[in-house]
Formats: sequence, structure tokens, C-alpha cells
Amino acid sequence: MSPQDTNSFNPAAVIVLAAGAGTRMKSRLPKILHPIGGISMVGHALAAARGLNPERLAVVVRFERDQVAAHIAELDGTALIVDQDEIPGTGRAVQAALAALDAEGEVEGTVVVTYGDVPLLTTGLLEELTATHQTDNNAVTVLTAVLDDATGYGRILRHDADGTVLGIREHKDASDDEREIGEINSGIYAFDAKVLREALKKVTTDNTQGEMYLTDVLGLARHDGGRVAAVATTDRWQVEGANDRVQLATLGAEHNRRTVESWMRRGVTVIDPATTWIDSTVVLDEDVTLLPGTQLHGKTTVARDAVVGPDSTLTDVQIGEKAEVTRTHGSGAVIGAGAHVGPFTYLRPGTVLGADGKIGAFYETKNVTIGRGSKLSHLGYAGDAEIGEDTNIGCGNITANYDGVNKHRTVIGSGVRTGSHTVFVAPVTVGDGAFTGAGAIVRKDVPAGALTLTVAPQRNAEGWTAAHRPGSISAAAAAKSN
Repeated sequence: MSPQDTNSFNPAAVIVLAAGAGTRMKSRLPKILHPIGGISMVGHALAAARGLNPERLAVVVRFERDQVAAHIAELDGTALIVDQDEIPGTGRAVQAALAALDAEGEVEGTVVVTYGDVPLLTTGLLEELTATHQTDNNAVTVLTAVLDDATGYGRILRHDADGTVLGIREHKDASDDEREIGEINSGIYAFDAKVLREALKKVTTDNTQGEMYLTDVLGLARHDGGRVAAVATTDRWQVEGANDRVQLATLGAEHNRRTVESWMRRGVTVIDPATTWIDSTVVLDEDVTLLPGTQLHGKTTVARDAVVGPDSTLTDVQIGEKAEVTRTHGSGAVIGAGAHVGPFTYLRPGTVLGADGKIGAFYETKNVTIGRGSKLSHLGYAGDAEIGEDTNIGCGNITANYDGVNKHRTVIGSGVRTGSHTVFVAPVTVGDGAFTGAGAIVRKDVPAGALTLTVAPQRNAEGWTAAHRPGSISAAAAAKSN
């Protein structure tokens, strides 16, 4: 079905199940809060659910309830948070969510159930599920996939004659023959709300796990004359969950592969997709080039014709048109159009580099604004500073901004030229067009157009090498030249 066919099938409610402890993660962080592509797994799930434009959205929580609920509230402030009680099982979780939704007005129509740990699921596949469910007037529609190894998943039981869905058998309850079935239950469903509500009243915990299985609803609905059908996907990744760190990494790699491929199809050149990582929240323009070993995170944006990499990691960095960023680690920085950064550069938050400017090799910057065309070429530190336009900061310059208690600001004007190894002891201001000599220590404000020198008499102790390093290579060389 095309998107035009499915847009009108928005459900009455979506329920996202996010109550599991995720013990196999072996982590203090709840499983669903582990990130993939810069977004938590439950964040991906909520985005896919919201894409359906449901009338209402509920999320069921339990493990680390307060932490999970706070995170969900940040992502989606209108989602209804529902607490699962002591009765275990997905059936009980859905029953609690439906009751909470009904308390605000009885749900009528389609209820979609999905999970907080299935991060690659797309709105498009959920739309196909919902549209099929409503078009065919099903009581239950289950999303399925065929796997080479279905271990751990519930198996789809079909009628031998017509292939209709008879029910789902959980792996732990399945017979040997049933475990040979490759078609699995994704755990994602579309239900008729009335059917779901009535069937859940009949679901028990009479099974090997002592849980209320949501899968039991299918058999109950069929027993009551409802039509139970399936929507099968060939894209198994969309129904894969992450239960441990290995699965998390595998899903993360697949998510990144899809993200990188998507940007390439939209006009971005990626030289080595295998070593390029791009978060879901990153925005790239056409004709951007990403070189090997590049990682773009957070709210990073890269404008047209910019080149990033190789070996650069940028988080929340804005890069202007035709800028070049090479072997750089940066966060919270702004790089102007046509600017050059790197190699081996560290951009800390608050760095703003103007158009056509330069921050060169082995430079660290923090909370500094650098004007158009200004250059900090190599071996230095600029922090808590403001630098004007067309200024050249010499090799080895630093702003000494911290006195051990407080940080102070350095202001350097436009058209300034500083000698190598100049130290600006903040707070200090250097006027437009000023110069500093090599090795200058600037402790006082410098007027515009002035030259600042720190001069100490040079003293040569002749014969020192022969006297203090007799027999050395240096002494022999000195003797030879005399």
C-alpha cells in the first residue's frame, strides 16, 4: 500500500510496552533507555508510534519507573504513563493501559500495541498493519516475520488449509515441532478495542511462566468468531528487539547502515560507509563529503560543500558551507562558511569560528568567538575570549583565563598580529591593529596600533659547555668550532 492509502487509518490508541527490567543488559540503565543512533530505544518506538497520528498514546512502565517516566515525559509530554502492577505478562500490561485509557473515555476502534525495545520499527510498517487491520475488518492483526533462527520468539500457528492464523505459541511453551516454525510473532498487533477488552478478561496465568500472555487474545478472539490475520514483513530488522549488549550493537550497526545509505541517496558523499556514523538527529545538506572515520552526533548540521574528516568526532556542531574539518574532536561549536579546522584540534562548547577563519593543528578552544578571516594556526589555547576579524594569532599563544578561583575574559581586536609564544593574562584587552613580540606576556591592556614586548637582557656564559659538560658530544663540537 502507498502512504496515501494508509494515512487515513490512524488508530484510536497506541500502547507502547516499556515495563521490562532488561536484566540481560547487565546495566544500571533501564534497557529501553540505551541509545541507538543518538536516541534511546524507547525514543525510536515513540517516534514510530506518534507517526501513526493516534488519538491517544499510552506507555506502560515498571522497572526503574521514575527514571523511565521522566525520560518519556521529556520525549512526549502528552503520552499517558501507566504503571504495571505485580501481575506479570504482556497481557496484563496491555490490560492496565487500556483501563487507564478507558478511564479518560472508552477507547473505540483500533488499538496498536508495540514495544519500547524495537528501535528499527518504522511508522510506514505500522501504517501497513493498521490499514490492513481496518480494511479487512479484522478482530486482531499480528505483524510477523520469517527468521532463519526463531529461538526465543513466539511461533505463528496457521491453518494448514487456508493459512489463517490460529494462534501464537510462546517459545517456552512450544513443542519440538512448533519450534521448527520460522514465522515468528513480532509482538506488535492491531486489535479491535472491544475484542481486546473482552478477551483480556479471560486471559489467565495458567502457563509455564505464570504470566498473562497477550498472545492468548488471538485464540480467544478466533473462538468468539473474530477474524485473526497477519501482516508479514520481509524486513526482519524492523521487528528485532535488543535484549543484551550484543543485540544492541548489532541493531545499532544496522540502524547506522540505513542512516548512512539514506544520506547518500539524498546527495551526501560518504567515502567509507563502514567507518562513518551518523546519529538520527544529524542534518546534512547536498554535496557534503564525509571522509573515513567520521562520527556525527547530536544536533550536528553540515552545510553544502563542506568536508568533514577523516577521523573526526563532532557533537552538536554547526558547520557552514565549504568549511573543512579535519581530524577534529568537537562539541557545541559553530564553524563558519569557508573556515578550516584541524588537524588534531579540540573544539569545546562555546567555540564560534567566523567565516573563512582557521583553527589549526594542536589547538584547543573553549567559549571563544573568532571573527571573520582570523587565524589560530597552531599549538595554542584560546578560552573565554573574543577575537576580532582578520587577526593572526601566532604559534604557541595561549589565553591564561583562570586564576585558580575565577575565569576571566580576553578581548583581542581586529587586524592584530601576535608573535610566537605570547601569553594573554586575563582580564586583558588588545586594541585593533596591535602587535606583540615573540614571547610577550601581556598583563596590561594594549592600545590600538601599539607593539607590546616583554624584553629581558640576554646573557651569554661563554665556555659553559666545556666547563660543565666536559667529554660530551656538545663539548667536542664546541671545541672543534673554536
